[in-house]
Amino acid sequence: MPSAKQVSSGVIKNERKEKMANNEDKSKLIAYCGLCCADCFGYKGKIADLSRDLRKELRDSKFERFANFLSTYSFGAVYKDYRKCYEVLGAMVRFRCKKGCKDGGGPPFCKMRKCCQKKKINGCWECEEFETCKNLDFLKPVHEDGHIKNLRTLKRKGVKEFIKGKRYW
Repeated sequence: MPSAKQVSSGVIKNERKEKMANNEDKSKLIAYCGLCCADCFGYKGKIADLSRDLRKELRDSKFERFANFLSTYSFGAVYKDYRKCYEVLGAMVRFRCKKGCKDGGGPPFCKMRKCCQKKKINGCWECEEFETCKNLDFLKPVHEDGHIKNLRTLKRKGVKEFIKGKRYW
């Protein structure tokens, strides 16, 4: 068990990054849908960390007062929405995944996870229907066809080669 000092100093975070650099550990992060959790901003945590740090800096500098003041002028009208911006940063802080989807992370409503578990397969790439599967459609607005390209690569080359090669997000 890590000490509080190790956690606060980032030792744990560095250990996680070292593990992610190891392709064998990355293979455990291939989601059922063909996306790789190691490529996800929620799993990496960088955006969440930056958002947390920016919120702290904004609080410490009492930026809200400045934003309120600027919002009274035409050139600073955009600052009237400062609270919404601050709330969005808060949502970004909370958007984190500490586990890959196969370890219980990711969206709890994931249809691909349930389907693959029911079929007893490692991922959609082991299913003959993935090219036309409607369960994968909800990924298209964000990932376009990235997950389909990944699934094709996984099917054709296997997990080890997929991890070493180009992955789409």
